[in-house]
Amino acid sequence: RPMTDRPGCDFSFSGLKTAAINAWRELEPTLENRADVARAFEEAVVETLVIKCRRALQATGLKRLVVAGGVGANRRLRARLLELAKERGGRVYYPRLEFCTDNGAMIAYAGWRRLVAGQTEGAAIEVMPRWPLDQLPSVA
Repeated sequence: RPMTDRPGCDFSFSGLKTAAINAWRELEPTLENRADVARAFEEAVVETLVIKCRRALQATGLKRLVVAGGVGANRRLRARLLELAKERGGRVYYPRLEFCTDNGAMIAYAGWRRLVAGQTEGAAIEVMPRWPLDQLPSVA
């Protein structure tokens, strides 16, 4: 599973995505083969996220987990994280399905909150695709 052999909670699915694309191209394009690749990809992602969430809960000592974004709509992930929460005596929280949207909606909302708080920048803003959260100014 992606980056599960490394300590910490970081993960990346770029290698997994490449492997899935290559498998997809090499297999006979039957519906069954495509379903198998899709299911294997989903299971690898879900298992990786569960492992990383378990590590995060262990590292922090917390028992509550919040899942947000489009991935929160995945039924398999919801079920596995619920199992994780139960085994740790905790809880997992999700938005209603209609609110499990892609990160673009969350970024737009965060931008709106900053605009309302008077945090604006001119056209010379610096783009930081990997902006460390500890350097992000808080919303007043």
